[in-house]
Amino acid sequence: MAKREGRRMRASSEEDAPDRPRSIRVPLLASLVIAAASAGAAYAFGPQPAPKKTTTVRAAAEAETCTASGSHPKRQLRGVWIATVHNTDWPSKPGLSPARQQAEYVKILDNAVQRRFNAVFVQVRPESDAIYRSSLEPWSKYLTGTVGKDPGWDPLPFLISEAHKRGLEFHAWFNPYRAADGAATPATLPAGHPARLHPDWTVSHEGKLYYNPGLPQVRAWVTRVVTDVVRRYDVDGVHFDDYFYPYPGNGTRFADAATHAKYGKGVKLADWRRENVNKLVAQVSSAVHQTKAYVKFGISPFGIWRNKSDDPNGSATKGMSAYDAIYADAKAWIKAGSVDYLIPQLYWPRGFAAADYDALVPWWAEAVRGTDVDLYIGQALYRVGTKDTPAWTKPAEMPSHLTVNRRYPEVKGDVYFSAKGLAANPLGVLDRLEKNQYTRPALLPLIKGLPAGAPATPANLKSAAGTLTWSPADGARTYAVYRADGKNAGCATVDARHLVALVPAQGSPAYAAKEGGDYFVTALDRLNNESDAARVTVKLP
Repeated sequence: MAKREGRRMRASSEEDAPDRPRSIRVPLLASLVIAAASAGAAYAFGPQPAPKKTTTVRAAAEAETCTASGSHPKRQLRGVWIATVHNTDWPSKPGLSPARQQAEYVKILDNAVQRRFNAVFVQVRPESDAIYRSSLEPWSKYLTGTVGKDPGWDPLPFLISEAHKRGLEFHAWFNPYRAADGAATPATLPAGHPARLHPDWTVSHEGKLYYNPGLPQVRAWVTRVVTDVVRRYDVDGVHFDDYFYPYPGNGTRFADAATHAKYGKGVKLADWRRENVNKLVAQVSSAVHQTKAYVKFGISPFGIWRNKSDDPNGSATKGMSAYDAIYADAKAWIKAGSVDYLIPQLYWPRGFAAADYDALVPWWAEAVRGTDVDLYIGQALYRVGTKDTPAWTKPAEMPSHLTVNRRYPEVKGDVYFSAKGLAANPLGVLDRLEKNQYTRPALLPLIKGLPAGAPATPANLKSAAGTLTWSPADGARTYAVYRADGKNAGCATVDARHLVALVPAQGSPAYAAKEGGDYFVTALDRLNNESDAARVTVKLP
């Protein structure tokens, strides 16, 4: 663990500061409909009877001897990918006014909050461009329709702040190696584009332009771009998708023979390529945590590491191997501790012969078991309701994935591809998840090795006419509100059975009680480290 601890030793002061492959990606969502419930924009549920009488504040009881409910996990990541490439999710098309772009984004976030999600993964660098103001790479064409054209505003502060206002963690999603997604050459890119300035960094491959992963200069550049965003913007995480070396297409050889001859040092081509990716992952991880120790770094790899037929350590599958085809070795990242989390894209249904969900979840759970790497599952929301396989025509397929996940404590959440599906709600699947899976809010998981130490317990908790108020706690990003009656008050905070709301730390925190009972309020920092609870009793008619 020393390697993971060491990379987090230095942090600067806080500043305001996948597109999926064709076959795989998305989360399962579900939860109760959330209602904005008070001055602090609490997200809760249930009727709101008129409050009447209050009690005085008391200290919260310890819950150390309580048994947590496996069906009501207190901590669970529930995320959604918001893809900008090809205007997949946001903005809906290039050239929209800033006001229209903002309105579209807010609608996505509100849909996520309604479904009790708690994280967004927003693509800020689709192809060596920027969805933010950058001195390193040009403005993205997906904002204006023209690469390098200024959209008239910097979207990223807005994207982050609106997520935080709603209690959503914000992960900045980067594609590391794609230089241009269309039929571009370095000479056709705008002046100042890094691929035009350094054409020797690039490889043209089957109609697209890639940065060459074998070049130290490329790894340094990608690291510099990521570090620039972490330094200048208030992101909670840095996220890479599954695009490393190009996916197999028409069988064309990726033209890196000269680079291999120069830098390979006698290592076989496939091993050298994997090592190139491993070096980038480690380099970016170190830079992220040295810049801001609390920022998470994770990757959403293709769902199959290797097949058992090729490697006894592989999964009981018969699909494409990320290890062999795109040179992505997730097990090496786990072993090195160079990622905080992984989100394998398990975009296949249960019982699918080539890649059975029921076989892949336990394989990935075993891969991270006993390590500091968190595991979330990438869910294919975009496939629900399609005829890709008969299973996706059944409303119960995706909810059953979450049921499978509960068998494995290593699985700590899900991320869905993509945001477009939040509004579409195919086959009513989100309603099912809301009713049966996401019935309560959830705190984000705690990742080992990231900074610990919770904020102070909320002070001056009191109730007036049924509205709970308390003093802001230093370092709090969110407050958790629990409710229990007398017989189970001592175990109120042990799981999500009694968790009624998460209140973003905006302005003067408050929560409108909906029924009487003992209420407990805790403070959560940006990493969801939780304070002890303050307690107050509320009596309503």
